[in-house]
Amino acid sequence: MLKNVESLKNAEKPPRTTFRLRGLEVFPNTILSPMDGVTDAPFRRLCRVLSGDRMGLLVSEFVPTDGDAVFNLEGHKQLRFFPEERPFGVQIFGRFPDKMADAARKIAVALKPDYIEVNAGCPAPKVAGKGSGSGLLRDLPRLQEILHDVRAALDGCGVEMPLTLKCRIGWDSESINVLETLRIAEGEGVEMLTVHGRTRLQGYNGLADWDWIGKVANAAKIPVIGNGDVNSVEVARERIENYGVSGVAIGRGAMHNPWIFGQIADAWEGKPKRVITAGEALDVFKLYYGFKIEDGSTDKGAEGRLKQLAARLCKGFCLNEDGAASPECHPGAEGDRIQVLNGAEDVAMQVRQALLSSSCATELLDRAQSLKDGLAKDLMFDPGRLVNLNGAKETELKFGDQFKGR
Repeated sequence: MLKNVESLKNAEKPPRTTFRLRGLEVFPNTILSPMDGVTDAPFRRLCRVLSGDRMGLLVSEFVPTDGDAVFNLEGHKQLRFFPEERPFGVQIFGRFPDKMADAARKIAVALKPDYIEVNAGCPAPKVAGKGSGSGLLRDLPRLQEILHDVRAALDGCGVEMPLTLKCRIGWDSESINVLETLRIAEGEGVEMLTVHGRTRLQGYNGLADWDWIGKVANAAKIPVIGNGDVNSVEVARERIENYGVSGVAIGRGAMHNPWIFGQIADAWEGKPKRVITAGEALDVFKLYYGFKIEDGSTDKGAEGRLKQLAARLCKGFCLNEDGAASPECHPGAEGDRIQVLNGAEDVAMQVRQALLSSSCATELLDRAQSLKDGLAKDLMFDPGRLVNLNGAKETELKFGDQFKGR
């Protein structure tokens, strides 16, 4: 029987805290999962700073290769990255082997990232429905041809460049083929496989199937990174200990808690758990705004991203008063504790509303500073409050019809 996650809170670090990608030793053994429209350079840099420069690997938003007759580097903003983001990989997607190979060669020669990754995991209809992303899981011979041609292009371009792959466990519950995908990947020179433990049909619904991820890790000769529902240090530790993966990839968990990589690194280094005040969390907006403007964003565009982050972070605000608002304290045991908890949630909601009702980025930043010194001064940020990232509690695997007919 697997260990309960709660019982691991005071456990030692997991047996694996690093993994190797060719000559690169990666610590901590974490990856920020690429998410289109989220993990752009400003967000990646924000997570890097908050981690104390301890993030493992970073990956670009996925880069399309099918659209142009000839792949043009200048036409893809997703390719932009900053030196402090290394080790950094570029993820590409498409269904035509020759175009994927051409794009990989040009990216490797011109930009020299630390690795190139092929996307066989995106479930979006506009991607998978056209036969790329997770659509490749319905056409494994095509995936094999893509990996073969990309590997050949990288080997022939004069730049040392590892090739990695990200995939899902299969198209649907009736066609789980991730072990065959692993066999193909290893045969074509892929050096790391990241497995998202959902099918394409699931999209992002239900729980990731870590039993399948564990089967892949057990059968693999290359590092296998597990992806799905990792939202805390404790969950990261449990997945690494119990499923044999070399590391974990974190997506939505980082959207709600951009400190998570630093928290994992602290735990792996044996450091005590650090308390994050609401004031510290509110300071993040100025940093994020600066990164957005440096990346060429308009003030309005930056405002939208700041509000997205505000809506997520404020869910983790609670009272910093002897842990009164922490879920671990079971406030329902006493009536006054219930009142304290409700009060904390009311204050957190007021902070959230003040930020989201700002008319522009400048006003949001001003309000963040005012809230830091006023309404939010007794609040802390507790990532333990962010257990559910799907909007409703998930307790079993569900295979919905979100992509029915695709």
